[in-house]
Amino acid sequence: MKPVLIAVCAATLLMAGCSRKSNQPAPLQSTAAGTAIVESSGGKQIGYAGMLLDQPVVVQVNDASGSAVAGAAVYFSGPSGVSFTPPAALTDSSGQVTSAVQLGEQAGRYKLIANTHDASGKNIGLTIDEIALGYQQTVGAQLNAQYCVRCHDPESTPLRVSNMDNLSVKPHPFTEGDTLNKMSDADLVAIISHGGPALNKSPQMPPWGYTLSKSDIAALVSYIRAVADPPYEAGGLVYAQK
Repeated sequence: MKPVLIAVCAATLLMAGCSRKSNQPAPLQSTAAGTAIVESSGGKQIGYAGMLLDQPVVVQVNDASGSAVAGAAVYFSGPSGVSFTPPAALTDSSGQVTSAVQLGEQAGRYKLIANTHDASGKNIGLTIDEIALGYQQTVGAQLNAQYCVRCHDPESTPLRVSNMDNLSVKPHPFTEGDTLNKMSDADLVAIISHGGPALNKSPQMPPWGYTLSKSDIAALVSYIRAVADPPYEAGGLVYAQK
């Protein structure tokens, strides 16, 4: 390659590199600073890989007395593939910033970070956990909504009345990791397939082995593992990587 052509190529590459947009939001001109940042809402959502979370994340900056601080800069960050709208903003009159979050393409648990700075410039961070379901777990979520949630979720909705209060033995919510994490995958398959008596549990838990296929039951187990709180770790907890 001729020297002149090499120089032109190098200059073109350099210009392309300089014009590449940064993933970091531009610094904001804050008019105030707090001493703490707290979550108002939007944490511990169960979403889908690559999709927008149903609810935005809302954080609040407070001063040393716990009062809201308006005009403080807040910056959001997360693992690769996560996007925030907006990625940075000044707190409003209520001391809050709201950001819509789209999770990355990788299924797993996402640790999102909201940062602000105190008057001295010291960084103050807040971690917010979210869950992204993969394909098998999404199938499990759909099966849960169709067959399980009415008894395993104590909360009623406009579309569904919980049946938990009508049962003498209360079923465990699928998020109840303290209990369900102690059960093996084989145990979960057995109780879903053959009902409560398969593990000497309440017969009010019916058998679903004649209704659901083996792949359906495996999807339900995968979903239960994904949404456990505290997280299920026996099989190797997967966090989305930076």
